[in-house]
Amino acid sequence: MNRILSIQTKLSKLPFGSLIFSKVLANYAPYFRTIKPRVLELKSGYLKVSMKKRRAVQNHIKTVHAIACCNLCEFAAGICMEATIPKHRRWIPKSMNVDYLAKAGTDLTAVCDLTTVDWEQSDIICEVPVYDAHGVVVVKAYITMYISDKPSTR
Repeated sequence: MNRILSIQTKLSKLPFGSLIFSKVLANYAPYFRTIKPRVLELKSGYLKVSMKKRRAVQNHIKTVHAIACCNLCEFAAGICMEATIPKHRRWIPKSMNVDYLAKAGTDLTAVCDLTTVDWEQSDIICEVPVYDAHGVVVVKAYITMYISDKPSTR
């Protein structure tokens, strides 16, 4: 079992385990703590994560700031990759294209689905739609991940 999924299994048995798990994941890249992501569902190939609309992530018109939305997308894609990628491979973000489709005026939920990925490719595009509380897609990110084999250890 993947390390992230193993941690999730252990923490899910504890009171507030889901919250603790989300905080552990946000610490992988401390900048993610700024959006306070909350993992709603994680399994190999799939992640659903949310963030609250709060003052710290708002812009001048009191909607969720575009960069906070990008953070949520990158968190979703990165954690989903880490929980899914075969053990002999590694990943790193290569590029990110983002479409801002509507004002993000509520709490947000992002989804990354990698269940149909061919892991032998060198570039994988993670499509991450972000939904508002009404189910409207407000942002859609396309994050290209560069995939390569881990160096062999001797």
